Amino acid sequence: MIFYTDMASNISRQVIRARAALRRALKSTKGKNVLLYLLFVCVAFVFWVFLSLDTEIQRDFEIPVEVENIPDSVITIGDIPAQFNVVVQAKGSQLLSYMWGKIPVMKIKFMESASGKAVFSMNKSKLEARMRDYFGQGVQILSVRPDSLKFAYTTSPGRKLPIKLRTDITPNLQCIISGPIRCSNDSVMVYSSGDFPRDLHEIYSDNIVLSDIKDTTVVTVDLEHPAGIRIIPDKITVSVPVEPLIMKRRKIQVEIRNVPEDMGMITFPSSVEVSYLIPMSRYQEELPIKAYADFESVRQGMQKVKVNLGSVPQSCRSISVMPDSVEFIIEKSRQ
Repeated sequence: MIFYTDMASNISRQVIRARAALRRALKSTKGKNVLLYLLFVCVAFVFWVFLSLDTEIQRDFEIPVEVENIPDSVITIGDIPAQFNVVVQAKGSQLLSYMWGKIPVMKIKFMESASGKAVFSMNKSKLEARMRDYFGQGVQILSVRPDSLKFAYTTSPGRKLPIKLRTDITPNLQCIISGPIRCSNDSVMVYSSGDFPRDLHEIYSDNIVLSDIKDTTVVTVDLEHPAGIRIIPDKITVSVPVEPLIMKRRKIQVEIRNVPEDMGMITFPSSVEVSYLIPMSRYQEELPIKAYADFESVRQGMQKVKVNLGSVPQSCRSISVMPDSVEFIIEKSRQ
């Protein structure tokens, strides 16, 4: 406690000394000159600000735009620009709020420029007039990009079409795609500004190219569509389930196939070891893998017969059997 008290009094003494030194410096001739210099700098800055605000200047602005009051029955076709690039000329005082403050959204009412031909159109002169109203009187509009606003719309009902994925997906050699690829949507609503294309029966995704993936991967994909068509939603989320593969070994009895009724066949050994890579989540499963020896493949003088495997589940990789051939004895069945 005494240590903290001493430290506080030491800091207090240093602050008092610093104040006294600053007071002496300001009272000196050199200190007074510095204060006078700073005063003149502040006065010059104020005059510069006032002159700048009264001078004609040019500025570029990114003006956010929003088409409002669109009826619920109307579906817009095509993209509405999110903003306009506008070059204006005016006094600095007129543009001060746009240069230093947040630029407000320019709102355009849908019914002002919607036509009976299902087209919203605002030409160059009308758009520039709206810009002058936006900035206020005395501001000259030098250029607007884009120089017009036009898009089609429809009030017709849409059609529900299925989504088809285009994929080129390759997992890592030690992994496997462990289930179906899932989409956030299996279908979308499709709207047309004119006659609906007769050959449009499904919507394709952009090509999904993934290689050497080791974990479950989620990607956002755009959907392809012809001109004059709008898709809702126009993006989907695709999930590719991926699992690591682990080695599993198990003993399997060797079955004998195609043995005549009056004959018998015994193999040595009677079982073989099968090893394979399997998804981690399925390790505890006993997959239906069968091993067999074919009596019809036996030829005179042969001492061993090859061990074959039946159909292998798709989830298995790098399957092998040891031994791959077995010795055998053929005997006649007792009647």
